[in-house]
Amino acid sequence: MTFRTRLTLAVAVAVAVAVAGASALTYVLVRNELRGEVDDDLRALASRLRVRVLPDFRTGEPFLGVQRDQLGGASGYAQIATADGDAIRPPGATVRLPVDERTRLVAAGEDDAFFTDATVAGTHVRVYTVPTNMADLALQVSRPLNEVDAALRRISKLLLLIALGGIGLAAALGLGVARAVLAPVRRLSDAAEDVSETRDLSRRIDEGGRDELSRLAATFNTMLAALEDSARSQRQLVSDASHELRTPLTSLRTNIEVLARADALPSGERGKLLHDVTEQLGEMTALIAELVELARGDQAPSEPEDVRLDLAAAEAIERTRRNRPGILFRADLEETMVRGVPATIERAISNLLDNAAKWSPPGGEVEVAVRGGEVSVRDHGPGIGSADLPFVFDRFYRADSARGMPGSGLGLAIVRQVAESHGGSVTAEAVEDGGTRVRLRLPPHADS
Repeated sequence: MTFRTRLTLAVAVAVAVAVAGASALTYVLVRNELRGEVDDDLRALASRLRVRVLPDFRTGEPFLGVQRDQLGGASGYAQIATADGDAIRPPGATVRLPVDERTRLVAAGEDDAFFTDATVAGTHVRVYTVPTNMADLALQVSRPLNEVDAALRRISKLLLLIALGGIGLAAALGLGVARAVLAPVRRLSDAAEDVSETRDLSRRIDEGGRDELSRLAATFNTMLAALEDSARSQRQLVSDASHELRTPLTSLRTNIEVLARADALPSGERGKLLHDVTEQLGEMTALIAELVELARGDQAPSEPEDVRLDLAAAEAIERTRRNRPGILFRADLEETMVRGVPATIERAISNLLDNAAKWSPPGGEVEVAVRGGEVSVRDHGPGIGSADLPFVFDRFYRADSARGMPGSGLGLAIVRQVAESHGGSVTAEAVEDGGTRVRLRLPPHADS
């Protein structure tokens, strides 16, 4: 069963319950109104007849003063009930109203007046029993309910027809409403199926409106945009990686092919080729490691924790000192607490230090400062040209001046990825007296 069918049935059932309740209430109100009029007439008739009961009614005189037809029709019918259970009827009367225990109690003065329904001579009647002004006697007046019952039957049939019509109309309207309401959902479902079949992440859905379905469409479009960006980034990463790997792989293959003919080479040439192969393998290993790092950065981040940024920078400086013994590192580290993933933050700082050391001249100095959630790394190298500054954090980007230097062009890209994943930023700027300063900014901890 489709959701639209379930929604239509739910609307029809809800309307059916509401119409049934309204019909039942209407029937009860009309019934009480019609029977209330009968009860008022019986009270009026009993009030008139009570004063006309003769003291010597036992002589058989017509105590009602007039001859009554059977059950009296619309004008009513009356009889006297005794405390012994006998009934004194008008002269010529052929029917007898029932005299039960409660009627005898009223005649005996032990109970109050009351109404009841009864079937007399096959006729449904309303009976009103009331005490009289004489001891051990009660007056019973009645009126047939034929007209009331007939009216109630007509009303019940009419209400049934109205209820059935209302339910049918509600089902039709519910189907139309369900179709209109679920149209955005259907478009969303069609779009999702189309994307699943065609892999076309550029598909978008109209977001017109401000209701929940429009918000769902907007969320779906946002998700598609994120997936499209992710897929584009993956394609770009694969394309760039294959391009960057092609050159060292070609060179490595050539050197290995030459080494395969080592017998024809002088020993000095073999040593040089082996050294080149070792360096190329090292470059490829570093490149693959950085590619893996970028791929991991696109996954869901680890659970963040409190990180002392100054201590992370100090550890990164010690590691870089060991790897770059010819570079002097000058540190100015203030205690700073940030919220993030320690391993990725330390990797970003290490990349900044490695990049600064690479561009520093032998015996050069790298200045490192930490304060207020910011890591600043400044080298005294040749600096970055103004044309290259906007692109230094792009994947695989290498300035013309860096073409002959080792590196993959991924180190600063990893730094930017770490900064953005932590809600921070990274910028590079040329320094007036030479060199480059890179600033990694991370949101400081709320308590720092």
